[in-house]
Amino acid sequence: MSALINDWEKALSKEFKKPYYLKLYNTVRSEYSKTTVYPPSEEIFTAFNLTDINDVKVLILGQDPYHEPGQAHGLSFSVKPGVAIPPSLLNIYKELEDELSLYIPNNGYLEKWAKQGVLMLNTVLTVRAHNANSHKGIGWEEFTDAAIMALNELDKPIVYMLWGSNARSKAKMLNNKKQLVLEAPHPSPLSSYRGFFGCNHFIKCNEFLKANGLSEIDWQIENI
Repeated sequence: MSALINDWEKALSKEFKKPYYLKLYNTVRSEYSKTTVYPPSEEIFTAFNLTDINDVKVLILGQDPYHEPGQAHGLSFSVKPGVAIPPSLLNIYKELEDELSLYIPNNGYLEKWAKQGVLMLNTVLTVRAHNANSHKGIGWEEFTDAAIMALNELDKPIVYMLWGSNARSKAKMLNNKKQLVLEAPHPSPLSSYRGFFGCNHFIKCNEFLKANGLSEIDWQIENI
């Protein structure tokens, strides 16, 4: 497994010493040795390493990584250049088009958001190939809950975008009055028309950041 290379390591250091994490670590190593697992092991902590805890302005919370070849690279909803844009991300782009009149780009690479302070986190950080949610319950949820709680305890404005029942279940953990929690159905084709479209989360996010003296997120992903 890869390592945390910034202040997230300090924020989550207690987790690495807990029995559940040792079991998780051994389980994940075994899975990578026996079968195909995504993302590549060196990219498991990409979300943390691209967006240090003290730089986080926004948390977009996904469920688990994409489970088909070449898709997952450690950022929720994102795929690398040259990979087809997944349906959920395309719906996110459509909402951005409606809210902010942004064009829909020809790629799904969201590193630009991460580098602006958008933590693109999944609740589960690994998955078996072709088997969605296959690493649910092995310990990742406890680890990512600790990360969410670390953000909740910061004395700074943060916006949480919780889409779908899995992400929305984390809302009860968030009680920092300086921070904003936004909830909506998941952007997947199965649920996007139940309230994701028209949620205006990106407008609300930038209004909140601006009102709190922070720079807004430039949500436009450019064509490659």
